[in-house]
Amino acid sequence: MGQTQPKRRAVLIVEDDAELRSLMAALLEDEQMDIIECESAEAALATLLIDGREVAMIFADVRLRGVMDGIDLACEVKLRWPFLPVILTSGLPRDRVGDLPLGVGYMAKPWQPLDVLIAAKQALASERLWEDHCRHRRTVQRHP
Repeated sequence: MGQTQPKRRAVLIVEDDAELRSLMAALLEDEQMDIIECESAEAALATLLIDGREVAMIFADVRLRGVMDGIDLACEVKLRWPFLPVILTSGLPRDRVGDLPLGVGYMAKPWQPLDVLIAAKQALASERLWEDHCRHRRTVQRHP
């Protein structure tokens, strides 16, 4: 009996600049990552609320069109899904972005493709470690 492949989870890209969003998506797709694209924080939050289990990490621009910006989105994500990796991107220097929620990464624009790949792979690796830890805890709790 063959083992089924676990479903790959997606990288959620939240960027209101369609060209940048497509560029990041193409870069990550070239690395065999599944992508969900949103142009606003509100659309991203709706996507997460519908089925957040499909999302493994988030890249979001700090400045977005709409009521919520990227920092608002990161705060909401960390309240609801505290272990979901979030990396904010901005053309502003880091010291001008303001306070970021605990555990939220920052990547300056213009970003380099290698920076995006490294950030994504590190975030996905830490997310997998957390899932393994939780799975192990459940196993130990069931079989003391």
